[in-house]
Amino acid sequence: MRIGRLTLAAAALLLMATASVPAGSPLSRAERHSLSSDAFEPRGAAPRPPVQRPRHEPPFGAFVGSWDNYIPQIGRYAQWLGGANLQVGHTYLAGNGWADVEGEPVVLGMWSQWRLADPSRLLVLGVPMLVPNEAHVSDGEVARLLAQGVRGDFDGHFLKLARRLVALGGADTVLTLGWEMNGTTYTHRCKPDPSAWKAYWRRIVGVMRSVPGQRFRFDFAPNRGLDAIPWTKCYPGDDVVDVIGMDSYDQPAGATFDDYVREPYGLQDQVEFAAKRGKPVSYPEWGLFRNGDNPEFVQRMVDWIRTHDTAYQTVTDYCPHGFFQCSGNPRSAARFKQLMAGSKGAPAVVPTAPPAPTSPAAPASPPAPTATASPGAPAPAGTAVPSSAAATPSVAATPRPTPGPTASPSTAATPARR
Repeated sequence: MRIGRLTLAAAALLLMATASVPAGSPLSRAERHSLSSDAFEPRGAAPRPPVQRPRHEPPFGAFVGSWDNYIPQIGRYAQWLGGANLQVGHTYLAGNGWADVEGEPVVLGMWSQWRLADPSRLLVLGVPMLVPNEAHVSDGEVARLLAQGVRGDFDGHFLKLARRLVALGGADTVLTLGWEMNGTTYTHRCKPDPSAWKAYWRRIVGVMRSVPGQRFRFDFAPNRGLDAIPWTKCYPGDDVVDVIGMDSYDQPAGATFDDYVREPYGLQDQVEFAAKRGKPVSYPEWGLFRNGDNPEFVQRMVDWIRTHDTAYQTVTDYCPHGFFQCSGNPRSAARFKQLMAGSKGAPAVVPTAPPAPTSPAAPASPPAPTATASPGAPAPAGTAVPSSAAATPSVAATPRPTPGPTASPSTAATPARR
């Protein structure tokens, strides 16, 4: 009988210890601290850093497709939202080979011209760090490729991308370099060698900032939550990161938005991590997923974005995640339209002088960290830095629209998205 009572007492203690872990959380707070070298303080153990709240609608947009012929969809999306000002264009470079990472000039040119047509617009570009980026490469191979990157073997590809962006008018592009690095989907993942991953990120940023005229901002954008590795273990340093992003989808099944806020390495940890470093946050990808047509998630996500220091947000607009291009989410689409219809977005800002470029990275070692503020310091939250070009070109031609969010001119060069 005594043994039974001890067993019941142990079970009760176990229940008490786990009751505070949000539903869907992969690890408890104690387990999280044992994993991370940059762990957060437990809730209530220390004063929380102040989180700035924007005074206007953060710039917003939607991922509607990667190729230049998806650009007209942005205008249709704006009309659907009652003339809302979709200020953010979001696209990705394919990662099948290094030529993809260097950027297709026609595609980059058309997206850059869309950006230049309005000084309040912002171009966000997903840039793979390794290729092939979606080929289920082993951890050992990832580690080997990261080591090559640290040595400088891939510098030339990122240098060519930076030069092309500047030449085409995309000097102030926001780059989600190595997005979702804390997961398992992409070759540019961090877990196989976090130290090398951070050194490689720093090297890429040094190479791209060496190009005269650039005003790039680099957005560190992990998946929400723990995923395969705590994203704090992948953070490469304040001097090479301008925005701290997070991709946030409505998953796992059965989870609530409060779970997404409280979970280890979730939304609350993101905004506190950013606030401690004086950096804005972003949501480059967000949308529905495992919980179906869920207007509550849409309402809470938009509210969260609007009440934090958000540089920009872009919803992923194809099925099952989106609203405009996905008929399977009618209630969520109606809620999103109600929330965003007619939004004027963020005001345009006066151009600023570009930062002095850093020296190019040497072929044999990564660029040394700078002791001063980042040369690519972010503009005020919710704003886009206009190009310094004297004239504002218009889009030279209207590409033929392609039906559906997944169609593309060439499947071999299209980055797969969820």
